[in-house]
Amino acid sequence: MSEPIKKIVIVGGGSTGWMAAASLSRFIEDKEISVTLIESPDIPTVGVGEATIPNIVGFNKDLGIDEVELIKATQATFKLGIEFENWHKKGENFFHPFADYGLKIDNVDFHHYVNRAKLAGAKHNLQDYSFACALAKQGKFAQANSDPQSPLADYSYAYHFDAVLYARFLQKFSVKRGIEHISANVCDVHLNQTSGFIESVQLADGRKIQGDLFIDCSGFKALLIDGAMEVGLDDLSKSLPCDKAIAVQTELVTDPTPYTRAIANNAGWQWCIPLQHRMGNGYIYSSQFLNDQDAEDEMLATVDGKTINDVRHFDLPLAKRKVIWHKNCFALGLAAGFLEPLESLGLSLIQSGLAKLYTFFPDMSFNEHDMAEVNRLHNAELDRAVDFLALHYKLTKRDDTEFWRYCQNMPISDALTHKIEVYKSQGRIVMYDNESFEEASWLSMFTGFDVNPQRFDVRAKNIPLEIIERNLAEMKMSMNSAAQQAMTHQQFLDKHCRADRDI
Repeated sequence: MSEPIKKIVIVGGGSTGWMAAASLSRFIEDKEISVTLIESPDIPTVGVGEATIPNIVGFNKDLGIDEVELIKATQATFKLGIEFENWHKKGENFFHPFADYGLKIDNVDFHHYVNRAKLAGAKHNLQDYSFACALAKQGKFAQANSDPQSPLADYSYAYHFDAVLYARFLQKFSVKRGIEHISANVCDVHLNQTSGFIESVQLADGRKIQGDLFIDCSGFKALLIDGAMEVGLDDLSKSLPCDKAIAVQTELVTDPTPYTRAIANNAGWQWCIPLQHRMGNGYIYSSQFLNDQDAEDEMLATVDGKTINDVRHFDLPLAKRKVIWHKNCFALGLAAGFLEPLESLGLSLIQSGLAKLYTFFPDMSFNEHDMAEVNRLHNAELDRAVDFLALHYKLTKRDDTEFWRYCQNMPISDALTHKIEVYKSQGRIVMYDNESFEEASWLSMFTGFDVNPQRFDVRAKNIPLEIIERNLAEMKMSMNSAAQQAMTHQQFLDKHCRADRDI
């Protein structure tokens, strides 16, 4: 048996670094391992990605974090999903909930019964059969019961929160649990001349910090995995059309919605992310079709409320690291690559990266096959995530700008083409290994973009059409009635977890 890992060094703070530190503080509880996080005092947190997906709730719960305390500390609001505005056609909206639609009947997915009724001439909207959609439509919020009387009330939620405050919260949590925090700049990385492994990092104050396993959380700079070890990137710009972003914060002038708004614009899309104390706004766009000043003007013309900071501009290096685990260096967050934030995957990919590290946690031998498997799983996960993001652009029917005409004709992977065509044929959703999004999410996209299957599962004919229609009507009425009884999102926040807005 090789010697066990004794010292882990995290380079970089922000949400990525402190999520890693907080998670590792739990992982090493029964192990003789120390963890040091080195954070530059001169590099501000990007702090733009403020929307999450539901697995962040489980992540914090597993750490033992009190949810109410977290929400108050990060000025968080709740997120039931994403409202897509003007994506399919101008003036049309659809919702992507964190929930399934209906229930399986006789082992047949619910949407096949809806498709059967639609092919018979009935007009139905699949979103009428999701309780999360009903809540969002009415601006309501209720936490799902762990043992709901009706399985239709089983749904998930995520958060909108201040990413800087989240990192600060996890920093306090991690240091209290024994993580060593060093505030200093890394000025050099020392590699073993024979093995190529990282031996230590050199700090600007002269200190050398040695380690066995190094985790690169240094953002786009990727000081370890790229700067020292020269592991390059695979370009993704042909699959994802938007390579620029601007962001600005504004005063909150209305009650916060329990969902993110993603609004298709002339050359990309705009986000609106409500927190308890402000609104986060941004515009993701293609520099091929829009210059920076016009993008800024377009966004500022549409935001509500006074701006409370300067507009920030970002280049988006749409790429994935060729491998995220190289020798004794493991990359997380932006150091591992970047996918645009359309579906709020940023923090989720950090979580899945950590999960892979723990599953294949090394000893000092650093088995090359274990590392290769982690890299294979990670690349497959990102390939599927890229497909899901590309689907949003590919399925548009907008032809009012050059950008949207380009999106309709842009190349997509064979795997995504196959998935689209199978759904068009029979309404079946092909699921590959290592998907970041479940079937219901793909179904939301297909129905939202009005992709109508030519057929349905033949077993759906076993139930008479009039019974299907009656049950659908009762289900829709029941969900709307239940949503009406819920608190508004603002009432829920005020009652259970209102934060001090003077931060």
